Amino acid sequence: MSKGLRPGLYAITDSVLTPPETLIESVEAALRGGAVMVQYREKSAPMAERISQAVSLQALCRNAGVPLLINDDPDLAKRVGAAGVHMGQTDGSVAAARRLLGDEAIIGITCHADLALAQAALGAGADYLAFGRFYTSSTKPGAPAAPPGVLTDAKRFGLPITAIGGVTTDNGEPLIRAGADMLAVVGGLFGGDTHDIEMRAKAFDRLFASHHPLFSLPE
Repeated sequence: MSKGLRPGLYAITDSVLTPPETLIESVEAALRGGAVMVQYREKSAPMAERISQAVSLQALCRNAGVPLLINDDPDLAKRVGAAGVHMGQTDGSVAAARRLLGDEAIIGITCHADLALAQAALGAGADYLAFGRFYTSSTKPGAPAAPPGVLTDAKRFGLPITAIGGVTTDNGEPLIRAGADMLAVVGGLFGGDTHDIEMRAKAFDRLFASHHPLFSLPE
């Protein structure tokens, strides 16, 4: 996998499940449990608050050796020195994000269940492709459903593949078997106390250890 991307749990924050007062300790718990990448997703907070939270998360992730990506905001990613950005289909162009963030930045693109969108993202220079939702999702209830087979078909593009949407430790195995390199998880990870978050993250690690050929548990 390119640019230091590793197979495993991709932790995504949420303004309800990881509110400001618990954001850092929740992400710390996910990192202790083995999360291989973190995405900061916050669309409604004032910009000053978003900057402050992103700066704190970037310091945390840098110390852990794990990339922090910013959801839908290349300018904020640039401002805080994040590793990259995740972009939806209506969040601007990969080319513009690449010009702003540089060649080493990680840029991920939402492809829903559409291989044509994945092909376009590949041509535009994306670093990973995200598909979903695969299960009922409280964070994206209106997103179109995706069949696991799209993960298998997307392997042809030669980029890391991420599965998102209602993923839990109970239903993640078929997605890894179908070809997911990363499982992007919000509700199935966060919520509850930090012990719960760490234990869930470790459970995702065990799924990857059992079913992904390139995954290895940290020593």
